[in-house]
Amino acid sequence: MGNEALFARGQMAYSLAFHIVFAAIGIAMPVLMVAAEVMWRRTGRAVYLELARRWARGTAVLFAVGAVSGTVLAFELGLLFPRFMEHAGAIIGLPFSLEGIAFFTEAIFLGLYLYGWDKLRPRLHIACGALVALSGAASAAFVTIANAWMNAPRGFRLEDGLMVDIDPIAAMGTPFALHEVLHTVLAAFMATAMAVAAIHAWALLRRPGSPFHRAALGLALAVAIPSALAQPLVGHMAGQMVARHQPLKLAAMDGLERTTARAPMSIGPIEVPGMLSFMAYGDADATVRGLDDFPAADHPHPIVRHAFLVMVGLGSIAALHALVTLLLCWRRRGLPDARWWLRATLLLGPAGVIAMEAGWIVTEVGRQPWTIYGVLRTADAVTPVTGLWLPFTLFAMIYLGLAAVVTAVMTHQVRKTTDAAERG
Repeated sequence: MGNEALFARGQMAYSLAFHIVFAAIGIAMPVLMVAAEVMWRRTGRAVYLELARRWARGTAVLFAVGAVSGTVLAFELGLLFPRFMEHAGAIIGLPFSLEGIAFFTEAIFLGLYLYGWDKLRPRLHIACGALVALSGAASAAFVTIANAWMNAPRGFRLEDGLMVDIDPIAAMGTPFALHEVLHTVLAAFMATAMAVAAIHAWALLRRPGSPFHRAALGLALAVAIPSALAQPLVGHMAGQMVARHQPLKLAAMDGLERTTARAPMSIGPIEVPGMLSFMAYGDADATVRGLDDFPAADHPHPIVRHAFLVMVGLGSIAALHALVTLLLCWRRRGLPDARWWLRATLLLGPAGVIAMEAGWIVTEVGRQPWTIYGVLRTADAVTPVTGLWLPFTLFAMIYLGLAAVVTAVMTHQVRKTTDAAERG
């Protein structure tokens, strides 16, 4: 693959890596802000009202950044990979259009929620917030379905290298749709809620017993815990679908060099015979195809294996933390306050985002060298235009600047929230 294709792939990679963080926040933060308002309406406690207002303002800032980065991605897809759009435009146009509708619905109801505190009836105001959350999840689902189709394409017939008899509805029914959508939404909930929990765990380490931060931590954990516990189950389902439809990706994920019956799986330093076969096919004696069964030119980059280990490792730690937290809550009949547990919650804060980014690498890089799996290679999808190093460099600088601004704004917001809670 030439340098121009690498620049095009690199620009899409860092653009997606940047955007996915804000997309995840757009899915999960509305759930937290609505939950805080519901708790305020039910209990009358002012801390929940303050939480709802502050989380709503943070959601608005991050939604705006996500909108900008998502728009840039749409242009990049057409400019950097025009041959992909030429082949697939008639199919992915439907989910992308539905995503656009969901996005605008989210924007409209977010505006109503932000400016309707004193103008809308309580139930109507909560309904607006709930529609923000539902629209955010729907937006992510439709984009993810387009990606799922790229991994397991359906709904067309190939004739002389072109797609004919196109059925966009059938294409959206790709077998990868269910697990990718569930995996993506759960990852968004887990990553966002764990980060929020870490912020308020840090505040409680500074000021133990703060009602504001205990309330915030409780709501964040109410989202993080079920997400962390459900994610390994969905991940197992995803692995079985990969084994069935993308055996080369499975071999790359597990570092299986040779086709093997009773294929083992390594858990740290321990190798369990037959476990990979059982996890992939439900049969410990099943044969799993290794990298040697495929042309070397089709092998994904070795980073897929490392990213897979990071994703699984951090996801397992998050699930363990969720189980320990549930045990502590049961024993104390309330939210834990031990400093060791608060420190663990703080340290685990970035884990959800890192695992989410690693999972994206597994999904996208593991599909290479195909843009549409088994149909269109990335080298054939990229633009013939030269000089792609220039937009690669310029956009990287723009994203770095935007990341610095967002970090500064959100750091100021967190400090302001913490200081206000401490004064209160």
